[in-house]
Amino acid sequence: MRSLYIDGAWRDSASDEALDVIDPATEQVIDTVPAGSPEDVDAAVEAAAAAFPAWAGLTPGQRVTHLSKAHELFSARLEEIAGILTRDMGAPAVFSRKVQAGLPALMFKTYIDLVEESGEELFGGTRLGNSLVVREPIGVVGAITPWNYPLHQIVLKVVPALLAGNTVVLKPSEVAPLSAYALAEVFHEAGLPPGVFNLVSGTGPVVGEALAAHPRVDMVSFTGSTRAGVRVSQVAAETVKKVALELGGKSPNVILPGADLVQAVKRGVADVMRNTGQSCNALTRMLVHRDSYEEAVALAAQAAAKYAPGDPADETTRMGPLVSAAQLERVRSYIALGVEEGARLVAGGAEPVEGRDRGYYVAPTVFADVRNDMRIAQEEIFGPVLVLIPYGTEDEAVAIANDTVYGLNAAVWAGDAEQGLAVARRLRAGQIELNGGAYNPRAPFGGYKRSGNGREAGLPGLEEFCEVKSVQL
Repeated sequence: MRSLYIDGAWRDSASDEALDVIDPATEQVIDTVPAGSPEDVDAAVEAAAAAFPAWAGLTPGQRVTHLSKAHELFSARLEEIAGILTRDMGAPAVFSRKVQAGLPALMFKTYIDLVEESGEELFGGTRLGNSLVVREPIGVVGAITPWNYPLHQIVLKVVPALLAGNTVVLKPSEVAPLSAYALAEVFHEAGLPPGVFNLVSGTGPVVGEALAAHPRVDMVSFTGSTRAGVRVSQVAAETVKKVALELGGKSPNVILPGADLVQAVKRGVADVMRNTGQSCNALTRMLVHRDSYEEAVALAAQAAAKYAPGDPADETTRMGPLVSAAQLERVRSYIALGVEEGARLVAGGAEPVEGRDRGYYVAPTVFADVRNDMRIAQEEIFGPVLVLIPYGTEDEAVAIANDTVYGLNAAVWAGDAEQGLAVARRLRAGQIELNGGAYNPRAPFGGYKRSGNGREAGLPGLEEFCEVKSVQL
């Protein structure tokens, strides 16, 4: 069994309990990690609190030097880490290299670049009349991360928190924790001072709640379900600490008349099937004008058929298994619910995938004739399930798109870019993709409404881990 990483050393947990790590493609146990205890959280937080003054006292450039060394070591192990992610959570090999490991590497370097470019201005202070307004590190940050993009979500929290001068206690998802251990090894090899970064594996109700409740934790940054985010907020409120949340989504993909329908549908289906649908920002509601609706339905069914589930270790596989047996049961139950609600199943279904006797596989699924008040249109399924909803007017499309408790992501496809931008401005979501706009690692990401609060990535992602102080001169 693995150990915890606390105060610069690997140590045994105070608990004898353990958690098996399952390969979702084979259903075999591939590793075991400690089921940490509140005592472990205490030890990690005390180490982080003790390390904070010296780490916060470094200049931004000195912290960049530490993290640049870690990034070099991380990049040297990228192929190995991609393989870990394929076994840990079932991501196809190509996707693991490009996204599950490649995107964290990109974001790691992007944060370093941002501090090198803006650190002195960001942390040195700005004059405002007779005041000097400065940003300072918050203190000890508790980072609680999910299993769907396990390493990416860790990097989005840990790297900017450290660069801003905070110390960190990380609780990775118990479902897919192995890439977190690889990152801890990188930090250790890079010579990060003891206590600056700590890792305590375990479950949310035990380790996560102990971290959120701890009086010496100054901030909690959480990514996961809205239900769990509410619980983190409730627990953290007792000690009035800052909480940043990146939660669920039910994102709309609005295809306007005049848009390139073939491209819009193809890209929309690809977005939903990416990571086997296990993306909080997946564009799972496709809104199409009634005049083009049946054509879009046929195109979506054809596109979905190209994502046959396969062995994630195979270089040709585009879609792997879901992450766990529980997730497989959840997705299958929602597909069955869609049929019960009267939606038209045009691709996929809840039946076992042919030829996949082992592993948590589900077919890429498309529903047509969906009303926005159906549960499959309102609730986050977190699987490769797309629903198509017809609309009549632009105003109706905007109303349907905004008729959700979530507001994380959205997309607009338009033949006229100005019209598309006007619609994008009307959508209540933290990120909008216009005509397939490219990903920007310097742009902030986060949600409206029950999709959370706070922002990750870009300068806002750094500022999230800072207190603001004004000195009257």
